[in-house]
Amino acid sequence: MNHRGRVSSGTTGPEEERNCSWLNPWVFLASVLVIKTAFVTVCLVLFLRGSYGQYKTLLQNATEWLCVPSVSAGKEEGCMCCPKGWKRFQEKCYYLSTDRMSWLESEQNCTGMGSHLVVINSEAEQEFLFNLAKGVFTKAYETKYYIGLSAYKNGQWQWVDQTPYKAAATFWKPGEPNLLFAEKCAAIHVKGNRDSSTYSNWNNILCFTSCYRICELEVKFV
Repeated sequence: MNHRGRVSSGTTGPEEERNCSWLNPWVFLASVLVIKTAFVTVCLVLFLRGSYGQYKTLLQNATEWLCVPSVSAGKEEGCMCCPKGWKRFQEKCYYLSTDRMSWLESEQNCTGMGSHLVVINSEAEQEFLFNLAKGVFTKAYETKYYIGLSAYKNGQWQWVDQTPYKAAATFWKPGEPNLLFAEKCAAIHVKGNRDSSTYSNWNNILCFTSCYRICELEVKFV
């Protein structure tokens, strides 16, 4: 019985070794595959983390964003995004309200959306906004949109983002601004859809006047 036990033990050992030798390469390959997969996954996460973080921020700040390709020197460089319902021009997004408020309420409303009342820096921007405003209320006799310019704090015209006020780079209607002792807030003034004046259409008005508003924010690059 003891002899048979030793023979049985002697014949089993080499067979187990052969089985282990046959399995070792597969175990090794499986381990390498798992490690490579984990490495690639980590790299992808690190690479995409920035873009994903930006998209996550967009989703947190607005219910929905619309993006278009950003092209520079003939090459596509990510996307430019504006909140849905806003209009994009160059690298800015604009919101034209459908309700009316005082100037201060308008600025607070824009701030609540992460923006501010529009600051107009060029003739191209002024022309874009005027044509945009003119096309909204086509049957109205006149329409006024508050912009981010006022003089109610210290009697001096000042932009809401602290951009220096330069009289030579403004677009007041002829004879405006006037009555500065009372009318200390600025608005784009559109007289119906047939108003052909692209420039020189700002009007200073009483700050508690209920007007529409134009909010502005920078496009988001992702």
